[in-house]
Amino acid sequence: MKIGVIADTHLREASPELASLLAGPFRDVEMILHAGDITELSVLEGMGEKRIQAVWGNMDSSAVRQILPGKRIIPAGNVRIGLIHGWGGPQGIEERLHKEFAGVQCVVFGHTHTPVLLRQGDLFWFNPGSFGGNWVSGKRSVGILNVNDQITGEILWL
Repeated sequence: MKIGVIADTHLREASPELASLLAGPFRDVEMILHAGDITELSVLEGMGEKRIQAVWGNMDSSAVRQILPGKRIIPAGNVRIGLIHGWGGPQGIEERLHKEFAGVQCVVFGHTHTPVLLRQGDLFWFNPGSFGGNWVSGKRSVGILNVNDQITGEILWL
């Protein structure tokens, strides 16, 4: 199973660049995970017909927060993925988020705008970075998760 992952879009409405993901890196994904800071619901509506699982982030409107949960667990093939935005500073974020999930093989998060691919024992941590841009470099990124016997990921720079 191939899953597209995006976080921190920070858009008020869908953009041509966001739509281009569907013809590019996300063209053959089975599902898209959005790890929050969507900002407005119209952003999700602009992502086409793909199955989307999303959570709200700290910069999301009240409309987004009313519709989406703050965290969720998504079954994908033979793994369970925890999806959450995150909070606080970047240092120690994995430790804070670890307390939010039990029985998952992967935690997908956003908030830091910095990509993370980290395996700690049986747990895979994945942050796709930010579609809206990294705070330091300004570079934008998304990710792909591949679910087979185990889960792996890759960061795609835009």
